[in-house]
Amino acid sequence: MKFFSRSAAAVPRPAERGAVAAELDRVSYAVEGKTLLRDVSLRLPAGEVLAVVGPNGAGKSTTLGVLAGDLRPDSGRVLVAGRELGGWSGIELARLRAVLPQQNTVTFPFSVEDVVRMGRTPWEGTEAEDFDETEIAAALKATGMTGFAGRRFTTLSGGEQARAALSRVLAQRAGILLLDEPTAALDLRHSEEILTLATVRAEAGDAVLVVLHDLGLAAAYADRVAVLSEGELAAEGTPAEVLTESLLSEVYRHPVEVLTHPRTGKPIVLPHRAAEERR
Repeated sequence: MKFFSRSAAAVPRPAERGAVAAELDRVSYAVEGKTLLRDVSLRLPAGEVLAVVGPNGAGKSTTLGVLAGDLRPDSGRVLVAGRELGGWSGIELARLRAVLPQQNTVTFPFSVEDVVRMGRTPWEGTEAEDFDETEIAAALKATGMTGFAGRRFTTLSGGEQARAALSRVLAQRAGILLLDEPTAALDLRHSEEILTLATVRAEAGDAVLVVLHDLGLAAAYADRVAVLSEGELAAEGTPAEVLTESLLSEVYRHPVEVLTHPRTGKPIVLPHRAAEERR
């Protein structure tokens, strides 16, 4: 399925697949004396989906927040399109990267279309503004939210709100997508559709970072996986290289089994469950 056609007003992107779109260089970050990230280096290439996984409190959302520029690291560098984050103005950064946070709080009675239109704000006054309606319609269609365009955002279910918020991010048409648990409120079908959409955007040249709890989704859709543990980067590589029984059992402090999908050859990660006693 083709979700988007590239407009003539597309934002600048790295020259080729694999070029570094954004990067953390030995970043550390602490809050009230608690270290949440410690000396983390991570590269986000164009044309790839990078899944960031790890147990609760591992530093996944903090990593995304630092890379987005929402959190300022205590040490290390954050680069976007080859330039340190502080070298970009707010509007320039909004044209380069789009961020989907975990919580999508909207308190005013905006319609879904109003919320999605907010994603076009960085392009106001530029030639790209001519594509606003096209991009909004395409984003709503991609997430299956076209029929909800006139609904008030606050009347939607949690999953519908998540898809509307993702529509806003897609309409922004930035070349770097930073998605924090985009499938958390979604059912199986919509989770699969959203991550399929992430791969389509990567294939079109975008750099996509997605924070996931579901290791099965990370294995199925990511080009590379970064595993965080207690604020440190425990491993990074392809799903087959990283999602191993030994590493995951240690990081998650629970035994796991890793099988190989007979058709795709990709890992299938299952928690080990003791057999129930028969009465």
